[in-house]
Amino acid sequence: MSEKDVIVEALVEGGKASGGPPIGPALGPTGVNIFQVVTKINEITQPFAGLKVPVKVIVNPNDKSFEVEVGTPPTSALILKEVGASKGSGEPNTNMVGNITLDQLKSIAKGKENDLSALTLKGAVMIITGSCGQMGVTVEGKTAKEFQAEVREGTWDAQLDEPLRE
Repeated sequence: MSEKDVIVEALVEGGKASGGPPIGPALGPTGVNIFQVVTKINEITQPFAGLKVPVKVIVNPNDKSFEVEVGTPPTSALILKEVGASKGSGEPNTNMVGNITLDQLKSIAKGKENDLSALTLKGAVMIITGSCGQMGVTVEGKTAKEFQAEVREGTWDAQLDEPLRE
């Protein structure tokens, strides 16, 4: 990356970026091949189909080369996708919108590993479980607080005894 590079940031739906706004008009003045950029974005964001994903396109205006960096969707969006709900509960302590399994939690934790401050899978699951509690999502049929208490007691150690980062 040099100081002359042009950076375009946008929020796109996974696998469905197009040459229209917000990407096309922002990239137009750089002279880069917009079709190639959009194809690359869609290729990288395909695993996040149905979710909004932050994308950063870094263009070198001299040789028209580009790089695409993709962030991860918010934890709440990943949880909602896993439980099949459109939004979290307005009354998370009394009105539940879904239930998430430990395997689903682990999958989210691994996808968000670079965004979380946790050093272990157990720590990452605890963070994500906290988000579940705020959204009215139960974990393995229990409230988030009940599940977190079990994790602290070691009930789930066998399933959580693996590294977060490879």
